[in-house]
Amino acid sequence: MNSKTLSELIKLAITEDIGDGDHSSISCIPENVSGRAHLLIKEQGVLAGIEVAMLVFHQIDPALKLEVFLEDGAKIKNGYVAFIVSGKVLSILQSERLVLNFMQRMSGIATTTNNYVRKLEGLKTRVLDTRKTTPGLRVFEKMAVKTGGGDNHRMGLFDMIMLKDNHIEFAGGIKEAINSTHAYLESIGKNLKIEIEARNLNEIREILETGRINRIMLDNFTLNDTRKAVKLINGKYETESSGGITLETIRDYAECGVDYISVGALTHQIRSLDMSLKAIN
Repeated sequence: MNSKTLSELIKLAITEDIGDGDHSSISCIPENVSGRAHLLIKEQGVLAGIEVAMLVFHQIDPALKLEVFLEDGAKIKNGYVAFIVSGKVLSILQSERLVLNFMQRMSGIATTTNNYVRKLEGLKTRVLDTRKTTPGLRVFEKMAVKTGGGDNHRMGLFDMIMLKDNHIEFAGGIKEAINSTHAYLESIGKNLKIEIEARNLNEIREILETGRINRIMLDNFTLNDTRKAVKLINGKYETESSGGITLETIRDYAECGVDYISVGALTHQIRSLDMSLKAIN
């Protein structure tokens, strides 16, 4: 991910949290007091957000020092220590909640993603995230998906064409939507991948007749229709299953032969992983 973007987003988070000062800490902790704290893991999962935590500490106080024991992607459990931070106590206290907010949520996403990925062991199918993310936190949440072993779909509306049902309806149909898209991309000199949504097998056939796309999304297809769709497409375009696919059903869909399965739950139905930043001697 772009380091400048990460830095700007972290700066916004710091401004939101600290405002005109951490008055709780300033009121009872002298300016020159130094100390140490460690990040204690309290739950099993996959660790994510170490890189982000380092950026938070550095922005708040470049003099803070980190001794890192675990990297992003590490399998963790209760009692593990991810890092020790040392330096000015006021700086550690100002960083505490921001570091935890990022790392707990990112680790929750990485853990959930890894649960889905492990269901597909031995198969070609890859797990994708979606745009169902927390506004302002998409970059961090998609980083966490990658850490958990998943793949990122498009970052936003700007880096890939995704023709969904509403686009098709407003454009006047599948052929019209695809043709208009190509005319538009040619007019602005962009070469973006094109994915189009299909709601049934008849739409698959119409998409195949029109062509000029890169991926077909099978939206809310049954397992039986997914198998039929994959056979119809016959490797001509990438395939992606989407819509209500759970941890219990994801392998069944993958065994139909699709290239990707997108799961909104990776980022929008997340329970943060339990961890805390505690003062140590």
